Amino acid sequence: MVSLLQSANIILNKCMDVKKHEAVLVVTDEHTVGFARPLFSYAKKVAAESLIIEMKSRKINGEEPPAAVAEAMKKADVVLILTTKSITHTEARKNASKTGARVASMGGVTKAMLKRAIDVNYKKMDILNKKLAALFTKANMVHLKTSKGTDLTFSIKARKGTADSGIFNNKGKSGNLPAGEMYIAPVEGTAEGVYVVDESMAGIGKLSSPLKIIVKKGFAVKFEGKSAAKLRNLIKDLGKPSKNIAELGIGTNPKAVITGKTLEDEKKIGTCHVAIGDNTSFGGKVKAKSHLDGVIRNPTIYLDTKKIMQNGKLLV
Repeated sequence: MVSLLQSANIILNKCMDVKKHEAVLVVTDEHTVGFARPLFSYAKKVAAESLIIEMKSRKINGEEPPAAVAEAMKKADVVLILTTKSITHTEARKNASKTGARVASMGGVTKAMLKRAIDVNYKKMDILNKKLAALFTKANMVHLKTSKGTDLTFSIKARKGTADSGIFNNKGKSGNLPAGEMYIAPVEGTAEGVYVVDESMAGIGKLSSPLKIIVKKGFAVKFEGKSAAKLRNLIKDLGKPSKNIAELGIGTNPKAVITGKTLEDEKKIGTCHVAIGDNTSFGGKVKAKSHLDGVIRNPTIYLDTKKIMQNGKLLV
């Protein structure tokens, strides 16, 4: 575990590759400003200009930030987003990336997370992520199973796997910190079956008992378990797109642990996650006002007929 100052050094120099002539924007809210400020202080030492904006925390992952924040994001070279809820899958983040900003999104980040899961071997993690991304890009179908009852299939034909390895040194590059996953967008309307979330669910936190999600024609149609009502309540006013089976991801960060915070949970080795909602930022076609990941432990995953993970252990 490293100090916040050491994490700031890694984030700004290794992950974001901040140059002396660049402008850095730190976006935060009332719950995260305390540990966002050390990054802002360090940014003032390494960048030509640095700015911190504190906004009101959002209600759900994927909710847009205020227009003024969105505009500021487009004008920065580097954007560090330390917020309670994720704004990764928002138009604000996508538009900032389109203008060339390098964006690290840290929705749900905690001080402990910054100390624990930032100091990793990024080169080694990138090699694994790119290997997985290549395998998924070449495949047509995914079959996901677990001992808890998950049995979900969907097409990924012509979809591209994405490696989120935490190095954002090119214009428009974006992703999460802590990093460490490979993810892909299922083809719309193809997901069928059931998946059982048994680690954590975005918007709810660490689960005391499994959450069962039944899927038909690409959409979640029924939620079962103690947390089902909470999930239904989160998306009740967001329409059918919020139930779209949006993503499959595989965690690859060796220092990530399960805390109930999706940002880190979904990066833990030995897990995968299935998200519902928006996937327009990584090759999908469904635009929604939310993106909620459900983290699953010890999955078995098939690509076409090839088993690439068994009970959480990668076979590649």
